[in-house]
Amino acid sequence: MPDLEPDEFRRQGHQLVDWVAQYRTSLPSMRVQPNVSPGSVKAQLPRELPEQPAEALGDDLVALLNDVIVPSSLHWQHPGFFGYFPANASLLSLLGDIASGGIGAQGMLWSSSPAGTEIEQVLLDGLADALGLGSEFTFAGGGGGSLQDSASSASLVALLAALQRSNPDWREHGVDGTETVYVTAETHSSLAKAVRVAGLGARALRIVPFTEGTLSMSADALADMLAQDAAAGRRPVMVCPTVGTTGTGAIDPVSDVALAAREHEAWVHVDAAWAGVAALCPEFRWLVDGVDLADSFCTDAHKWFYTAFDASFMWVRDARALPTALSITPEYLRNAATESGEVIDYRDWQVPLGRRMRALKIWSVVHGAGLEGLRESIRGHVAMADSLAGRIDNEPGFALATPPSLALVCLYLVDRDGRPNDTATKAAMEAVNAEGHSFLTHTSINGHFAIRVAIGTPTTLPDHIDTLWDSLRKAARQSGEH
Repeated sequence: MPDLEPDEFRRQGHQLVDWVAQYRTSLPSMRVQPNVSPGSVKAQLPRELPEQPAEALGDDLVALLNDVIVPSSLHWQHPGFFGYFPANASLLSLLGDIASGGIGAQGMLWSSSPAGTEIEQVLLDGLADALGLGSEFTFAGGGGGSLQDSASSASLVALLAALQRSNPDWREHGVDGTETVYVTAETHSSLAKAVRVAGLGARALRIVPFTEGTLSMSADALADMLAQDAAAGRRPVMVCPTVGTTGTGAIDPVSDVALAAREHEAWVHVDAAWAGVAALCPEFRWLVDGVDLADSFCTDAHKWFYTAFDASFMWVRDARALPTALSITPEYLRNAATESGEVIDYRDWQVPLGRRMRALKIWSVVHGAGLEGLRESIRGHVAMADSLAGRIDNEPGFALATPPSLALVCLYLVDRDGRPNDTATKAAMEAVNAEGHSFLTHTSINGHFAIRVAIGTPTTLPDHIDTLWDSLRKAARQSGEH
């Protein structure tokens, strides 16, 4: 197959690195959300694939980027991006990604990538300590960590490990229809998908009520549901408390939830995909309170840890749990290192067999920014959220939908009686997005449309919060409600 010679790769690679640098420099002047319609990108692309190689691939790629991709992209790295949660791709992490792709290792086994495997182990052990998870989640302490592609995958493999622990015959006979899994209405949809993928069916998913006046799981209600299900012959398999839900940033009481689950030997998986990394800051270490009672913990590197998608940290208390559920070893994967029992084969910690070397981009972020640099950025985002929340609280016609959660602020527009005005709130969000300086998404809180402002892009500064606030106030005035 035709490929680039190393010298030609160097030339074209420099061309693309220059393009990325210019793109990032130009981002603040761009619209965050593109003005496109379904099918408009396809209409600009040739229908037939080329039979012959391009004469100047670098030039063709740059033309495609400038003419088609950039004008048709939602710019997630824009400083005015406040939608969903951030999917940060710091330039530091891109350096590690380039190196990882250049090496091209397939890290399914220790023997297939000794360097990739052991760098990952060292990083995950170090980060367990930096987050305050405790030695039981390190390899030396009998547990250990891995890099999953996403928190969704972490939830799935945790559920599979839970099924195996709950029923030693699971690997042979599968589920028996008595399994139950416990979440709240605020839990990420990936848990419902994991239940479906594992073959449990929707009837296995139990929705635990909130503690009154909050959007957090009620440990008392959970204890009652567990007891009732067990008495009815059901088998509680897993409970998933969340630290920082996607919709509102709600935080479940992990300690109380874990204690309720312990009585029934249910696996406790803590989903802290967005908020967990904030525990790097001593003042936010309370976020991991109770994790010492959990079986697994997940937080994303590709959100608030500034690492290019995809990379999610997952730790387990028992390093044998995932391999016991997931390991299948055909003859072609047997090797002396694995047989020795002295190495970790990460293929046994995930659903796919193959895996790329994600550890290098994490290494680049940690060593390029330092833990203190990461803490400083997290603190800055939380401070900006506090500032915005104060403005909302003091502005007639606006109201906080929930108390701010770290760097997430949820708000309504309200009528003259202080009641949420769904029509005006939705119109304001759409007006802000159409203006192009900022991008927002929404959720539903107590049945009302609410705007989410998720602050977390590394380049976001207080000036960008000012711009967003001005746009919101302008949109509110135009709605005729204020």
